[in-house]
Amino acid sequence: MSNVVKDVGEVKLVGFRILCSGEEYVTEIPKAALRLKERAEEIQNLLDPLQQIGVFVVEESSPEEDGYWIGLQVSEFGDIPAGMTNLTIPPHRYATILHQGPNDQIRNSYERLHQWISDHGYTRSTQSWNLEIYQKENQPYKPSYVQVELCDAILSGEKGE
Repeated sequence: MSNVVKDVGEVKLVGFRILCSGEEYVTEIPKAALRLKERAEEIQNLLDPLQQIGVFVVEESSPEEDGYWIGLQVSEFGDIPAGMTNLTIPPHRYATILHQGPNDQIRNSYERLHQWISDHGYTRSTQSWNLEIYQKENQPYKPSYVQVELCDAILSGEKGE
């Protein structure tokens, strides 16, 4: 999959929020993803019980935005299972790339994506939510090999705006 720019509508997630130091995310995200897989049947109104989505803000503007969320998309919020949280990601425009490989190499894919964004005249939106859409057959609880569409938020206007 080559880099593309795409618009994504509102995303409603139910899952887990992870708060830890930066270097711990590479081990904590797979743990939370496995817990989510094991408890997926508890979540109401699931759109796809096999499609986990991670979200984060690069430069959070409040403590409520700090961390990383791993969740499943729902059509609407029902009763939120004990220990889980819900989050609504507003519609946004993203530059994307498909990362295939160990989860501890995702940073390299982000570096390539950020270079592509710059080379093509787009501007990153570092205070917006970013998405990591895990491909069904390679979920984040298998850290040795993941396939994940990295969706980096960009400003919604034309190139260079």
